[in-house]
Amino acid sequence: MSPLDSITLGVIWGALHSIAVEVGTTVHRTAYSEQAREGQDFSVAVFDRAGRMVAQGPYSPGHMGAMSFAVENALAAHPVETLRPGDAILLNDPLLGSGHLPDFFITQPAFHRGELVGFTVNILHHTDVGGQRPGSQGVQGIFDYFQEGLRIPPTKVWKEYTEDAGVVGIIAANTRTPEKVLGDLRAQRSALRLGELRLIELCERYGRPTVFAAMDEIIARSEANMRAAIGQVSDGVYTFEDFLDDYGPGTDPLRIFVTVRVDGDTMVIDYEGSSPQTPSGMNSYINYTRSYSYAAVKCLTDPGGPMNEGALRPMTVKAPEGSFLNPRPPAGGGPRAIICYRTFEAVIGALAPALPQRVVAASSHFANPTFGGWDRGRSRRFVAYELVLSGTGARAAKDGCEAMASAFNASNIPVEAQEANQPIVVERFELTRDSAGAGKFRGGCGIRRDLRFLADEGQLTNLSERQKFAPYGLFGGQPGKLARTVINPGPGEQVVHGKESREFVYGDVISFQQSGAGGYGDPSERDPARVLEDVLDDYVSIEAAGAEYGVVITGHGLDLRVDAEGTRRLRADRRRP
Repeated sequence: MSPLDSITLGVIWGALHSIAVEVGTTVHRTAYSEQAREGQDFSVAVFDRAGRMVAQGPYSPGHMGAMSFAVENALAAHPVETLRPGDAILLNDPLLGSGHLPDFFITQPAFHRGELVGFTVNILHHTDVGGQRPGSQGVQGIFDYFQEGLRIPPTKVWKEYTEDAGVVGIIAANTRTPEKVLGDLRAQRSALRLGELRLIELCERYGRPTVFAAMDEIIARSEANMRAAIGQVSDGVYTFEDFLDDYGPGTDPLRIFVTVRVDGDTMVIDYEGSSPQTPSGMNSYINYTRSYSYAAVKCLTDPGGPMNEGALRPMTVKAPEGSFLNPRPPAGGGPRAIICYRTFEAVIGALAPALPQRVVAASSHFANPTFGGWDRGRSRRFVAYELVLSGTGARAAKDGCEAMASAFNASNIPVEAQEANQPIVVERFELTRDSAGAGKFRGGCGIRRDLRFLADEGQLTNLSERQKFAPYGLFGGQPGKLARTVINPGPGEQVVHGKESREFVYGDVISFQQSGAGGYGDPSERDPARVLEDVLDDYVSIEAAGAEYGVVITGHGLDLRVDAEGTRRLRADRRRP
């Protein structure tokens, strides 16, 4: 075999990444559920024949960090010598990489002329896998994961391209939404078949030795690049503390304390000092805690490089066994997604002194509620899933973004998709004035999303955060405003706790009013012209322009302008001791 030249390496790397994207696009276009088809709550990757992740699609980093452990455990249960073309292994066990039961991981081998050449893998968050609450993400009343739904150890659900009807029947019998779950499951499987064919085509074109050599080189270079990037961070010990609101009504806050140790080209992220595991669903199994810790470091050090086995090697993530970031089984963990922003942002907060030009302030925390009940219009039971994604934190040179995911790549579910498929009318979907944290660069605004339910026997499983502890600002930037959830907003509204499970009735409006993101830098240093733009865009009120930024706005309607002299005096008065 001739030495691997740089052009061939580049082409094969592009092909591997393209395979991951094509598999993801296939899931996106063929999935049945709103969260997969519209919210993009799934991820895909390509692994080599040794079970090492080589390339991933542009989806959730939380899934990607855990995916390596899921594949390792799938292959431990079904060694490679037992696999045949067309086999596919399904698991959703939280201990084995999934993190929570709604996430179904499927691993499928690819064989070229009888020899194993790699694996295509995907994970998709399924609408409902049974358990105590519709959507399988309850917080209250959960004391172990047996209450959260169907748990599947590594199982060959497909053998030589034939689906195991018995296993699939068990899955269908343990969900409130069998059409969506089976539709999504088969979309995953079909997409992996496409990935298998593409890997075979790649080996047919370049030969197995060349493809194997390229995979080895990609992993080695990714590790070298990550080590070099970590080496640019000053050695030291960096700490940060933040809190989740609680783990249900009437419970204490959950402390996240992280220590990041940088030593040469390695980094250790240690959550010693964080709160113990909870008697609820609010726990994050260690694979998931690792995932978002990896993601935060990757964003700060080598964001443009591949995220694969090599990039993970320089990092070690630890959390005390028995903490809520590394619970002992069978602790609940269904709503663990609500924890991911906080681990991601804790690592960023810790590294802010070392990398002030790269970090971002805390983002608006998303809401991830689920709903169930009886759809009288369609004469059926339903389960609906929501993502309410708000603003991202401000940066060293830019404002935060509006209505975007921060720690993962998902999307707000379009109004039309929810209204067409569920007994829901979206009555408001808007940015919230004066919600963003002020700063030289302001945070992204919070989102308000009001849903009217035309359903009976309604059950809400709320999953929201930042209702007590505001998203932090950095370097003088102010925190964002707090979030809230209410039923029937206005006079007589009922405030709903962020992790409460409760009922609602036909015609009720449930309003998710998410927090604003944190600001970056001193608000008195913000360009007054930009404050005026924010006022004209209705992000900031005239009153807040003066109170938070020291900018005096005069005029009426669209004829607003900055009073330069008034602004100078106001800011000068504030600087006086």
